Amino acid sequence: MYRTIFLFFLLSPLVLSAQTVMVSEDILLKNDIAYEIIGEMKDRLLLFRDRVTAFEIQAFDAQMRQVWSKELNLEKKSPKVLGIIPSRENFTIIYRHRLRNHLVLKAARYDPAANLRDTVTLKDYGFLFTTPLFEFVKSEDKSKVLIYYVENQQTFHAVSIDVPTMKVLWDKTFSPEGMNFWEEFGQVMVDNEGTMRVVLEKNRLRLRKDDQNYQIFEMGAGMEQPLTYSVGLQDKNTYDAYFSYDNLNKRIVAAGLYSERNLDRAMGYFYLNFSPQDPDNYLLTFEPFDDEFVTNLVGKNVENNRGINETSIQQVVLRRDGGLLLIAERNRQLERRMGNTNRVFFDGGVRYIVDYYYDDMFIISVHPDGKTHWKTILHKKQYSQDDNGVYSSFFLFKTPTNLRLLFNDEIRYENTVSEYVVNGLGEFERKSLLSTENLDLRLRFRGALQVSAQELIVPSERRNRLRLVKLQY
Repeated sequence: MYRTIFLFFLLSPLVLSAQTVMVSEDILLKNDIAYEIIGEMKDRLLLFRDRVTAFEIQAFDAQMRQVWSKELNLEKKSPKVLGIIPSRENFTIIYRHRLRNHLVLKAARYDPAANLRDTVTLKDYGFLFTTPLFEFVKSEDKSKVLIYYVENQQTFHAVSIDVPTMKVLWDKTFSPEGMNFWEEFGQVMVDNEGTMRVVLEKNRLRLRKDDQNYQIFEMGAGMEQPLTYSVGLQDKNTYDAYFSYDNLNKRIVAAGLYSERNLDRAMGYFYLNFSPQDPDNYLLTFEPFDDEFVTNLVGKNVENNRGINETSIQQVVLRRDGGLLLIAERNRQLERRMGNTNRVFFDGGVRYIVDYYYDDMFIISVHPDGKTHWKTILHKKQYSQDDNGVYSSFFLFKTPTNLRLLFNDEIRYENTVSEYVVNGLGEFERKSLLSTENLDLRLRFRGALQVSAQELIVPSERRNRLRLVKLQY
């Protein structure tokens, strides 16, 4: 599914320390369902807009002034865009639509001027009484795309596509034995060769801890049935986990948090690494949280270390040597019954609002052998109400020498934007980037886009108006 992102016009730039910040004019959000920055092509930044009744491409020059706009004619009968894949020379839109009562999957290739260059029918699903909920997954290098849906919680319908040639690599339907998708589903991955891997969490809520395991189904070109392999978690239970395929080292890696007696508290973190060609020979290590780490994270002395709660894995960054960086964040949401408020939802006549908390982050660097390289805690405190937490959390900006984690200090109209700069040894520095006072901005860092090693774009949404902010280092 394509992400909602942004566009912008140049106003007077702000120069803050080593950064240049430029802010767009207001863009009124009327009928837009979604919008996405496609990328830079031929000195133009392209923006896709889904406006209910039309699809539109807008182009901007180096000074971020709009230079042209063009409407796309995908199909007549209710086309639905599933995803957009950009390259240096063109962009490809993958979508589905109805044709003579058949559901059809198609791809359309456009040049930098948004001129249609090629259209391909990828698959005709025939007559389907209801339209499936398609999922869209891209490979790391964006050369492969996986389109799939699950029927009756048991059957995968999957199509793997080579984007540069717009050809179907394989088209499979398979039913993993004993699968209950909604209870067990973990992740779906596609590698740079177009191979699909489905991760299921088996027996996660069973009382017997030795029952829990990860089951992985692999499907690719030339395979009639999926390969199946599993990894047991010994005497631990998963609290949260994230799987990745390491295309450089040709291995499956995972990192996450684990629990023991209390499934609501993480007692430490684990690391998993194995080759799909030799799944029985896997490396699985566990590292408990020590007292000092928990004390620094929760902000009080810990006499009886019971781990941490309300924490989730936000990102995993693969290292070139086969190790990884695990980035986690403490977050929670609370529903409160209110007697008088305008921003509410209803449940059986009772009025509620929701409080969102996004607080401290921590990063753990793990060597390929599972040993901890370093770990560090990055403090922040964010609170908002009834906004789905869209202005909270952080954006990870990657450079060759460090990681930058950008975030709002507070979730309010007048706010300070800060960043943590973390180097390869886990050393960090906190910096203030800018103040939004008198700028009429509400930045959504969770929707930011990195466009180069020195530049990112952050959307600002306030009172149904979109403004885009370009930050250059």
